[in-house]
Amino acid sequence: MKVPFLDIAAAHVELRGVLDAAWHRVVDSAYFITGPEVTAFEAAFAQYCGTKHCIGVGNGLDALSIQLRAAGIGEGDEVIVPSHTFIATWYAVSHTGATPVPVEIDPATYNLDPARIERAITSRTKAIMPVHLYGQLAQMDAIMDIARNHGLRVFEDAAQAVGARLNGTIAGQFGDGAGYSFYPGKNLGALGDGGAIVTNDDELAERARVIRNYGSRQKYHHELIGYNTRLDELQAALLHAKLPVIDAWNARRQQVAATYLDRLSDLDIVLPTVPAGHAPVWHLFVIRHPRRDWLREQLLAEGVETIIHYPIAPLQQPAYADMVAHSAPVAEQVAGEVLSLPIGPHMSDAQVDHVVASLRKILS
Repeated sequence: MKVPFLDIAAAHVELRGVLDAAWHRVVDSAYFITGPEVTAFEAAFAQYCGTKHCIGVGNGLDALSIQLRAAGIGEGDEVIVPSHTFIATWYAVSHTGATPVPVEIDPATYNLDPARIERAITSRTKAIMPVHLYGQLAQMDAIMDIARNHGLRVFEDAAQAVGARLNGTIAGQFGDGAGYSFYPGKNLGALGDGGAIVTNDDELAERARVIRNYGSRQKYHHELIGYNTRLDELQAALLHAKLPVIDAWNARRQQVAATYLDRLSDLDIVLPTVPAGHAPVWHLFVIRHPRRDWLREQLLAEGVETIIHYPIAPLQQPAYADMVAHSAPVAEQVAGEVLSLPIGPHMSDAQVDHVVASLRKILS
């Protein structure tokens, strides 16, 4: 049996009718930029996230960086980020002219460790950007307490966490704003690129709308130096068509994850930890093993495709070679051991069984 890491095509087969209808509606309208489809999706996604505003943008990185810019963060400022994450989190800070300041993760959850945050705060610190990595929320209650005590803003990187909850509260409702990615492989993925900012802050939302559209509220009148990063009509229509099934798709991911957690618990691998009150959406199911590359090769020989998220810690990337004053041994160790198993809403029980059987065969 062959088990792909993620079967994106299966989602489109399931929703062929509504996706085709959305496609034809946009093509027939001949309206492709910031029109009624974007407005409708923004309203629906804001309602889903329980926020007042949603601002569609071209991709997840822009969603993160624009909310920082809209908050006035820039040159000379510092933003606390996790030591282990996809590089976009760090780039979002760098693109504003501010400096990303890495804080180590909790190796049990892979998310920002609140116990380490305060020692990284300086007079230049303006915000914290926790990442809900792999689809599980960071320890937001503790992070928000620290932010309030130090007068800092909080911007969630929720790129992997559409629908994830902590004590019943959905991602995007904790901080001043949250950035989402609709990259095709995400739980809610476009058929191209896309992203969104959600927020309850009226001023932040208005500034973000201006920044995404050439710094303009009125055509050919430009208040500030902005971006051209607008969610297009087609992607908005397709995302809107997928939104009604996202909770069902997330529920299937949770079923697959529960099976893995139950049937792999006695093997010599590190399984994900889910603290009390957390309801992750399992964008990724990440295990750890000291001989990760060997294990990956063995799984591939059994027909099981895996991916590494992420093989190089941001601090070790050439792009941040000048940050010699920082170290992140936890992130470096994690980067050398993590391996993402197949998981997705269209995995069959037989495929899940094959992944489990393959791991048991290799490691028992």
